[in-house]
Amino acid sequence: MKKIYFLEKSYIFDASNINDNETSGSDRILINIVNELSKYKDFDVKVFNKTTNYKKINNVEWNNLSVLNGSPKADIVIAWSDINLFPNYKCEKYLWSHSVQSIEKFIRKKQLFPFLKHKPKIILEGDYHYNNRSFFTSLFGKEILKVSADYEFINAEVDRNYVPPKNVIFNTRPDRNLNLVLKTWEKIKKSVPKATLYINPPFELTDNLRQMDIHLRSKNSKNDLINELKSMKLMINPGHKGEVFCLVAEEGKAMCVPIVTLGIGSLFERVENNKTGYICDDINNLAEKSIEILNNDDLYLKIKSTLYDRRGSRQYFNVVKDLLKILKLTSNE
Repeated sequence: MKKIYFLEKSYIFDASNINDNETSGSDRILINIVNELSKYKDFDVKVFNKTTNYKKINNVEWNNLSVLNGSPKADIVIAWSDINLFPNYKCEKYLWSHSVQSIEKFIRKKQLFPFLKHKPKIILEGDYHYNNRSFFTSLFGKEILKVSADYEFINAEVDRNYVPPKNVIFNTRPDRNLNLVLKTWEKIKKSVPKATLYINPPFELTDNLRQMDIHLRSKNSKNDLINELKSMKLMINPGHKGEVFCLVAEEGKAMCVPIVTLGIGSLFERVENNKTGYICDDINNLAEKSIEILNNDDLYLKIKSTLYDRRGSRQYFNVVKDLLKILKLTSNE
C-alpha cells in the first residue's frame, strides 16, 4: 500500500470544515483531493497540518505537523505551497503551487535551498500558471492539474429555463480588479437601470456607489452562495494576473451563470468565448457584452443552456485520476 502524505500549514481545519465560510479555495481543493483518494484501497492517505486533534475522516488521517517525523516514511509527499514542509528523507516529492511566484519572492521566502535539496516536481493549476512558472523555479519538472468546483455546486438543482432578475455578481477579492468592474458598471447602469451589482467585502461603499445599486455581499455558507448564484444573471470578473485558476468562476459556471471577463490571468481558461460567456478586449466591450446578456433573455438562456449541458464534465474523480497519472500510480479500483 502506497503511503501518500499531504503537508500544509495555513490554519486549523480538517475535512469536516469543507463547507465553512472561513475555509479557503486552496484548502477545499486539498479536502476534495484527499477525500477522492481515500476511495482507493491501494493508498494510505494522511494530511499533516495545524489541526490540533487527530481525526480519521473518510478513511483519511488528519494529524498535526509536529508528528510528521515520528510517522512511517511516506512513498509520496505533496507539500501545499511551502517547500520548507518537506520531511528530511528520500521519497517522491511534489510541490502544489497556488500562486504565480517570482524568483525574487521565491528567494525572499527562503524557498531556494530547500528547493535544491528536495528537488520537487511542481503541480500547477492551468496553462497560464504553467506558462508563468519560471524555468528556474520549476527546475525539476512541472505538471498541470486542473481542479474543479465542489460537488455541491455541480449537483445543485438548477432550472435551465429560469430567467433571474438583472442581478450581477463580482464575488472575488476587491483587490483583484474591482476598480475595472466599477468603471464598467457606470456604463452598464446607464443602459440597464434596473441592474444590481453585488460585490465582496471588505470594501467601503460610497453614497454614489449605493445610488448605483451596488451592494456588499454577506459572505455566509456554501449553501447560501449556491442560492445566491441561482439569482444571478451575470458574473463580471475581469481576471487578475495573480489568479491561477479562479474557483469563483468555476463555481459560477457550475451554477450556469454566464461570465464576462477580460481574460486576465487564468480567466481566459474559465470562459469559452461566445458559448459560456465572453472574453472581452477592454472595459467598453466588457460593458457592451454585459448589457447584451442583461437585456436579452434569449441570449442569456442560450448561454445558460450551454453551461447546463456541460455541468459535471470535470469533477474531483477526474482530477484525482489525472493526479495519479502525474504521480505515476495505478490502482485496482
